[in-house]
Amino acid sequence: MSNMSALALIGVLSILCQWGAWRMKVPAILPLLIIGILVGPVLGIMNPDAIFGDILFPVVSLSVAIILFEGSLTLKFDEIRGHGRMVTNLVSVGMVITWVAIAIAAYYLIGFTWELAALFGALVVVTGPTVIMPMLRSVRPLARLGNILRWEGIIIDPIGALLAVLVYEFIVASQGAGWSQALQAFATTIGVGFALGFAGGKLLGWALLKSIFPHYLKNVATLAVVLGVFAVSNALQHESGLLTVTIMGMVMANMRGLDLDDILEFKETLSVLLISGLFIILAARLQPEAFNSLGVPAIILLAVIIFVVRPLSVWVSAIGTQTTFKEKVLLSWIAPRGIVAAAVSALFALKMQQGGWEQAELLVPLVFLVILSTVVLQSLTAKPLAHALKLREPPARGFLIFGANPTARLIAKSLQENKFPVLLADTNWEHIKQARMENLPVYFGNPTSEHAENNMDLTGIGNVLILSPYRQLNPVVAMHFMDWFDDEKIFALHSTDHDAPARNQLPEVYRKRLKLFGKGVTFSKLASLTFQGASVKTTALTESFHYDDYQDRYGNRALPLYALDERGFCHLFSADQTFEPKAGWQIVALVSPEQESANS
Repeated sequence: MSNMSALALIGVLSILCQWGAWRMKVPAILPLLIIGILVGPVLGIMNPDAIFGDILFPVVSLSVAIILFEGSLTLKFDEIRGHGRMVTNLVSVGMVITWVAIAIAAYYLIGFTWELAALFGALVVVTGPTVIMPMLRSVRPLARLGNILRWEGIIIDPIGALLAVLVYEFIVASQGAGWSQALQAFATTIGVGFALGFAGGKLLGWALLKSIFPHYLKNVATLAVVLGVFAVSNALQHESGLLTVTIMGMVMANMRGLDLDDILEFKETLSVLLISGLFIILAARLQPEAFNSLGVPAIILLAVIIFVVRPLSVWVSAIGTQTTFKEKVLLSWIAPRGIVAAAVSALFALKMQQGGWEQAELLVPLVFLVILSTVVLQSLTAKPLAHALKLREPPARGFLIFGANPTARLIAKSLQENKFPVLLADTNWEHIKQARMENLPVYFGNPTSEHAENNMDLTGIGNVLILSPYRQLNPVVAMHFMDWFDDEKIFALHSTDHDAPARNQLPEVYRKRLKLFGKGVTFSKLASLTFQGASVKTTALTESFHYDDYQDRYGNRALPLYALDERGFCHLFSADQTFEPKAGWQIVALVSPEQESANS
């Protein structure tokens, strides 16, 4: 296979793996690693060393630098304090316990040197949102536990990466040197990394705040600056670049007034491409004999990590909190390792092998073994365990409403008053601000972004209502959440007639959703009713006042939104509804002010 064909194959396989993960609702890391191993050592189709030659190391190094920068952009220090004592303990005391305990186990079981054992321990402290989020959607743990696991994964991602980089920097500084020289070299590396990272982050942040770059260059300029700072840092002090870009991202994440949404979206897209290709390349370099050489000690180490180290970390972190015994059991079981561990371990292994470190070749297969084992084992067993412990959320009956405009807020408040969880998402800050003032849960931003996937709390949410005027974004949101929920739980408003050519280009599966609140009900119609002063009114049906009587009384001056049956279940009115409201049900409708005054 030619180099060009191999590169094209990597791109195609990357997309197929991401698509397959999306369809199967599993972490993308699994198909990427499996396909990489399949096309590499198993079938021999791809040999990354032959394809890339001398540029393999620079490609991996620059890719990891971008991944670490993107991850550190999400680390806001106020968020660590803002998510409870249990999360704070897990990403501080718990992380140190995990690191030290795994390092000790690796030293005695695998026979690593203390340096390699410490590096391995630092690499596998990271869980990460990319593996946690799909698992949480399947397990549906209680809201408190879900938030703990979600925020632990988000926050420990950059912190764990920083720990691994610091450990690696110390190992490199100490190679072939005495303690005094090693400490001096390490201090120089730390000094250069923190100083250049801080200065680079502040300068780039200032340039973005002052709009030095035109909008169309902002993302590309950020990428170029990051790679430039990475190269300069390595030139000034050997191997300090990774620390520099990590600090740079953290500095920018905590700058007041700096809007990183566009940059994060660009970096997320780039990271998906880099990570996908990188994982296939790294997995293709693995050799079966590398796993065979690990032997029984690796299995024992894996058992120690899962059954001893994680529970110890959770139990110590839970001291002084209100976490119950059952909750600690579930938290102890869910800790799959993810992307940062694999990417960074491969880079470090490459560098250490070039530096002549013995056993460095065992680092990658051992890390990959931990990743595969924890992801597969815990994905299969976490849901039954949560069910047995009675720590699962009941079936989700809440509503994610895309749109926080006045009409959406009226409907959301009505649902909330009837005890249904609601969450409003919008890209309009004024609408979000007003919703917050009305005590409605909100998410500001695009609900289909990776930031939303990591930060938007969908606990108890099982339905999606598209109530926004954004014609281009509405189909994207609907199609996105058809993967998360049953497509029968996605409802959208009818499109206006003058938009017919664009509407006909929409996927058929989305056009079937254009039925919310009845045939021909558009956003413009709802907005007009709200502007005229319409309000949400609840009417009870009785044996003497049937649904036909309700329709006769209100006619076309009331728009039924949903009905509540005698069990409290919500039935949305739509163009193809199959239910018939009965006595004991309640009809919730948007009623015009004229009709309200006529009935008063």
